[in-house]
Amino acid sequence: MSAAGFFRLDRPLTPREAAEIAGARIHATGSGEAEVIIGVAPLDLARPGELAFYDKRRYAAALRLCRATACLLRERDLDALPSGVIGLVTSEPHRAMAKVMARLFPDSLRPQSLFAASGVSPGAIIHPTARLEPGVTVDPGAVVGPGAEIGSGSVIGSHAVIGPDVRIGRDCSVGANASILCALVGDRVIIHPGARLGQDGFGFALSRQGHVKAPQLGRVIVQDDVEIGANTTIDRGATRDTIVGEGTKIDNLVQIGHNVVIGRGCVIVAQSGLAGSCELGDFVALGGQSAIGGHLGIGEGAQIAAKSGVTRDVPAGARWSGAPARPARRHLRGELWLDRKARREKNESGA
Repeated sequence: MSAAGFFRLDRPLTPREAAEIAGARIHATGSGEAEVIIGVAPLDLARPGELAFYDKRRYAAALRLCRATACLLRERDLDALPSGVIGLVTSEPHRAMAKVMARLFPDSLRPQSLFAASGVSPGAIIHPTARLEPGVTVDPGAVVGPGAEIGSGSVIGSHAVIGPDVRIGRDCSVGANASILCALVGDRVIIHPGARLGQDGFGFALSRQGHVKAPQLGRVIVQDDVEIGANTTIDRGATRDTIVGEGTKIDNLVQIGHNVVIGRGCVIVAQSGLAGSCELGDFVALGGQSAIGGHLGIGEGAQIAAKSGVTRDVPAGARWSGAPARPARRHLRGELWLDRKARREKNESGA
């Protein structure tokens, strides 16, 4: 994978440069200065010229077969490193690998212009009252509505739609076919293809005489350094704003309802759903396919396991799982009790 597929190598790195970027200590029989790194690969596929990392002991067999130029790993694992492979010693190999990969292939960090161009494409539709700072790239087919503002260094992908009066900060990326309405977006925000921000929240006054649609008059506020995955939807608020806090990372296919408030540094994994008016504190983690009921609060630093259904408030720092969700230890004890009971009944019946 030396060519890194579709991503351009910024420049080769020596193992010593890679170690400096990663904050690692170089361990080699020679200096390694004559070697260069031009790609990355998993342990079992890495070849000379490539960098690998070793983070879990389940891959010990792959480490013994590694032929990479260099490998990021912990001090305790140096004895298993094959001769000829330069060790880059760090306490966090995965994190270190991410840093080096970002330096080797910076274009992979966020959606780039699919037209490999800069500036506004003649095929884009920009309203005369829209304001774009110098250095904005707009791909063919994109639409920027009246009064919209986009900061310098931002990239608007092909057929993306930026609605009237939307504000997008600097160094943002909006992927192809995304739509952003009724939203204020901070700096360095990444919005992947197909994401939908600012559409109607699901609000109706229910009645046997017919469901009356409640106007959704709020906004979506996305703070700095947020990442929003492909085909994720974030509804605008009804009478208050839907807010996504600074540094939060949202996976693909997540549904965020109207009036939801998400704190700083949260992680929300794919196919999760947050019902209207729920609130997440800072640094909350939601596992895949988790569901948070409406008007609930999830305390700071809480962790919700995958496939959990939260039906009541979760205290700060708690770890909950199950459906309905409850403290993880209690949920696991209950599952163990059911399993033992089922096996006992099976043995008694002789089935």
